[in-house]
Amino acid sequence: MSDEKITPADKKPYRAVRTRTAGRGIADRVREIITPTADELGYYLWDVEYVKEGADFILRVTIDNDEGITIDDCEAMSRAIDPILDEHDPIPEQYLLEVSSPGIERDLTRDEHFDLCVGEKVEVRLFAPVDGSRVWVGILGERDAEGGIPVETAGVVRTFPKAAVSKVRTVFDF
Repeated sequence: MSDEKITPADKKPYRAVRTRTAGRGIADRVREIITPTADELGYYLWDVEYVKEGADFILRVTIDNDEGITIDDCEAMSRAIDPILDEHDPIPEQYLLEVSSPGIERDLTRDEHFDLCVGEKVEVRLFAPVDGSRVWVGILGERDAEGGIPVETAGVVRTFPKAAVSKVRTVFDF
């Protein structure tokens, strides 16, 4: 064992790593800040994500309404929330702002998404297989009291515990 001492100059610089939980906290804060603006503009705030992709931090805001979303809607929302985000400054680092529609095939991540899409065709991806399959496609039913996700496939309703589900998205047959 050496008696050599390590000085602060010898230490490697510490790099903070953003966790998924930290990003979710920022996304929740941003959702709270911009929801009134989305409502005023006639949009439903479908999702807010804060993620790191490569070297970039991205704030992804997804909006919807009954008529569908156009590029002009995305631009209007972006212009409206940009100064609000600057004023509240909920994000410590530089980031890119993306505003988009959820698309025709959309991820269901929040309880209200499941409630809005009852009766629609969905694809449910599981962490582990059930009856030999990790992917189930069927009609989404109403969530049960525990938040289970019921899907009718070939006349049989299967309810998947939310903790067993990795992803749910609507399916559109072209």
